[in-house]
Parts: sequence; C-alpha cells; structure tokens
Amino acid sequence: TEMINGTLVVEFRLLGFHSLPGWQTLLFLVLLLIYILSLMGNVAIISVVWQEPRLHSPMYSFLQNLSFLEICYTSTIMPKMLANLLAERKAISFAGCMVQLYCFVFLGATECFLLAVMAYDRYLAVCDPLHYTAVMSDTSCVRLAAGSWVTGIFTGLLPCLLISRLHFCASNQIRHFFCDIPPLLQLSCSDTTMTELLIFVLSLLVLVSCLLLTLVSYLFIVLAILKIPSSTGKRKTFSTCGSHLAVVVIYYGTMISMYVHPSSGLSSELNKIVSVFYTIVTPLLNPIIYSLRNKDFRNALKKIIQRQCTRGW
Repeated sequence: TEMINGTLVVEFRLLGFHSLPGWQTLLFLVLLLIYILSLMGNVAIISVVWQEPRLHSPMYSFLQNLSFLEICYTSTIMPKMLANLLAERKAISFAGCMVQLYCFVFLGATECFLLAVMAYDRYLAVCDPLHYTAVMSDTSCVRLAAGSWVTGIFTGLLPCLLISRLHFCASNQIRHFFCDIPPLLQLSCSDTTMTELLIFVLSLLVLVSCLLLTLVSYLFIVLAILKIPSSTGKRKTFSTCGSHLAVVVIYYGTMISMYVHPSSGLSSELNKIVSVFYTIVTPLLNPIIYSLRNKDFRNALKKIIQRQCTRGW
C-alpha cells in the first residue's frame, strides 16, 4: 500500500456528498433522523419479541437476528458519514477503512443468508405446516441463524484481504461516503483484474444463490396461497409474504447492480445513490415492513405499551 514516490498511504479522504456543498447541514439532519428512526425501529423489534412469549417462534427469532444485524450494518457506515458531513477534513485511516470495508461486506453477506433462511422458514410454514414444528425446531432455528452469521464472517475476509494488498498512489480521495469495493478498486494503481474477477465470482455466488433460493421459496408460497379457499386467509398470507418480497427486491436489486457488474458500469455519483438504498433505506424499511404491518406484532406492541402505562400510573 505505497505510493509511487515511496510514501506510505496512512489515510483516505471520503469525499461523500462533496458535489452538494450547500446541503451538508440539511443532509446531516435528514440522515441523522433516518439513523435514529432505524435504530429505534430495530431496537423495538428486538425488545418486543423478547418480552412477548407469543412471539417466541422461529420467524420472530430470525427477525430479531435481522434487526440486530441492521443495527450493526447501519452503524458501520452512518456515524462516520454523519461526522464527515460536518467536518472540514473528511479523513479515515487506512486500517479504519479496511475495518469498515470488512464489517460492511460481512454484514451484507450475512443479511443475504438471513433473508434466504427467512424465506425458507415462511416456505415451510405455508407449504408444509404439519411438519413445520418438527423441521424448524429451536435447535434448527439456532443452527440456521448461527450458520448465516458464521458464513458471513468468512465471506467478508476475501474482498478485504485482496483490497488491503493493493497499492494506492496519486490520490487518496475516495469518491464515496464509505469504504466500498468499487471506489477503492478505481482508486488503486495496481492491476486489479484478478481482484475484480475474484470479488465478482464471490458476489455472484453469494447474491445470486441467496436470491434464487429466496425467490424459489416465495414462488412455492404464492402457488400454495392460490390454493387457499378462504379469501381472508389468502389475503393475510399474501400480504405478509408480499411485504417480505418487497424488501428482498430492493435489497438484492441495488446490491446486484453494484457488485455483479464490471467496475466501470456505474459512475461514482450513481454508485452513491444506489448505495443509499441498501445502507440507509433498507435498514429503515425492515422494521416497518416486517413488523409494523404484522397484526400479531402490533398487538404485542400495544400490550407492552399498555402494561408500561399501567405501571407508570
């Protein structure tokens, strides 16, 4: 990681939204509000599921995992981005950049695996309800969740290792609001052909395999829903699965457009816009789509609020 003139690159400058100089304070306030709402929403999910015995099921256990992941995921990027919006010197150390990159890739991959596991859980619940309890036991639930996290941890190692070994020269300015793969590859003065190929293959394996597993699960779910005689039951099941599918489409659509394409495919400004969706918008949408639209969750939330109010009086 040395420059041509021999000096060591010890830090990068995150240019972020430098093309909007007059909007930095407004952007800071809007993004801070989104970050706070995202944290509150995901903490609320973990807390409500933890306190309400009726929600102690595999679906809500996976949802707790997803909410915890979203808190970590958004906190990997947002605090530094918010600080840089108000700072004159928007710097991040080389080591800090690599840590941020690793956490981002590991958590992003873990989310892919968790979304696939959640789709599989819904498939079993809708398509094979008689065997659901036996197949999705507490042990199976823990193993699937732990497997998602462990696989994500190992998935993050390769891109981070490959990029940390590249040389960076001429400029240390990252045209992005966090240390992401495409802008770092563009910044490097090394031959990145093999690095790009390996990251492309890894992204393809993780994103496409998880997406296919998720979509196949939902395809079987839709076919099963169409066979439900009751229109009320059909509407309820389709509403739940439809909202889950909306999150999947937003998340995978933006991720695939970023990582499963040649590095020259998107401009730096378009990269930032696309990145906003999976780093900021999706963590905010998950609590709304997965929980607040769910009747059981809303009832549990009301019960807890009433209980707290009664204690307060």
